[in-house]
Amino acid sequence: METRKDDMEKRNDKSEPLLLPENGSDVSEEASWMVYLSTIIAVCGSYEFGTCVGYSAPTQFGIMEELNLSYSQFSVFGSILNMGAVLGAITSGKISDFIGRKGAMRLSSVISAIGWLIIYLAKGDVPLDFGRFLTGYGCGTLSFVVPVFIAEISPRKLRGALATLNQLFIVIGLASMFLIGAVVNWRTLALTGVAPCVVLFFGTWFIPESPRWLEMVGRHSDFEIALQKLRGPQANITREAGEIQEYLASLAHLPKATLMDLIDKKNIRFVIVGVGLMFFQQFVGINGVIFYAQQIFVSAGASPTLGSILYSIEQVVLTALGATLLIDRLGRRPLLMTSAVGMLIGCLLIGNSFLLKAHGLTLDIIPALAVSGVLVYIGSFSIGMGAIPWVIMSEIFPINLKGTAGGLVTVVNWLSSWLVSFTFNFLMIWSPHGTFYVYGGVCVLAIIFIAKLVPETKGRTLEEIQAMMM
Repeated sequence: METRKDDMEKRNDKSEPLLLPENGSDVSEEASWMVYLSTIIAVCGSYEFGTCVGYSAPTQFGIMEELNLSYSQFSVFGSILNMGAVLGAITSGKISDFIGRKGAMRLSSVISAIGWLIIYLAKGDVPLDFGRFLTGYGCGTLSFVVPVFIAEISPRKLRGALATLNQLFIVIGLASMFLIGAVVNWRTLALTGVAPCVVLFFGTWFIPESPRWLEMVGRHSDFEIALQKLRGPQANITREAGEIQEYLASLAHLPKATLMDLIDKKNIRFVIVGVGLMFFQQFVGINGVIFYAQQIFVSAGASPTLGSILYSIEQVVLTALGATLLIDRLGRRPLLMTSAVGMLIGCLLIGNSFLLKAHGLTLDIIPALAVSGVLVYIGSFSIGMGAIPWVIMSEIFPINLKGTAGGLVTVVNWLSSWLVSFTFNFLMIWSPHGTFYVYGGVCVLAIIFIAKLVPETKGRTLEEIQAMMM
């Protein structure tokens, strides 16, 4: 305690007073403008993530024609993003623990920007694939560090809403690729991916580092300065600083976390919840539904480009109005349950449309059934399963496990995403209606999993959440 007091007294004299009288504002209820600025800068990484994922769809035929690529060569280009993202996810936890949350975001932005420039200059499939791999590595790292950074800087009553901005800006990035890609060529579209990288890189120099990370690595004075900036010059940070320091002090005597610690009985529930949510987020079939959405819109007599824009806008609107506005009012579990039930209904609508088509029944209502199923499914995903697993992942892990466990969870997400994308066509060849009934069955399992194992984290500090789970 004496050492910590000395550190507090050695703060920079130019900073505002950190420990104010007890009548100061309650920091768990308020946030300064710096929290919002820091979040907006961080979610430029989420926007970058969305642009990386959405880039291949509107550029397929332009790239294939100009570079004379076969379908198999373009498939490699599209899928190699996942391989880069898996590598990024594997290393993301260690990188963010070693150089900080801001350092990891800067590094990712540089790697992604280089990848986009290589794509822009590519004259053949090899540099094209290498550039795509680098953008995948960048967004794999960002998919972990952005939600973690936002969770660690946010007051508890705003943490859910601010954390869901991660998913909101991912879908905005996706939608922007469809919208911009409709009017510019593939090289120009690649250059638009550099813009969020530039904003993220330079923006991180104007915002504070995660206070929890600073305290974890022993930078006690910087911890207090950063926390005060995030809570405002008149905020009383005594209680929050004390809770964070006490919690981290209780972890200080523990050995450095390893993969074996993840299966320790005191940590296993954290891992099961984090891995399980990421597994279900992908295996409910979201990539398959989005992959086949254009063909479903064609069968309904609608433009596939218009259909893609429609469901992209739907994702943006429902993520903004649903998860972002309701998550800290209704809680994580109710939105997850509603989302999973809605996706089950969407899967059944799509599956029934294929079943009726296979038997030649009520052909006139099949297009409307299929399109409504897609929109219900994607809308339901947007209000819960899209954003909330990332929010909960950023909340539940103790900070000494966050790098290792968070990296594992992110790897599971990207591998699951690749596996669903890879197997979708094989399932459709086997049985179109059976494919969506299988996804519907996974939705049922997700509902059971959420009801039995996923905790409600609304309104609790990160330290309270971890104590509750243990």
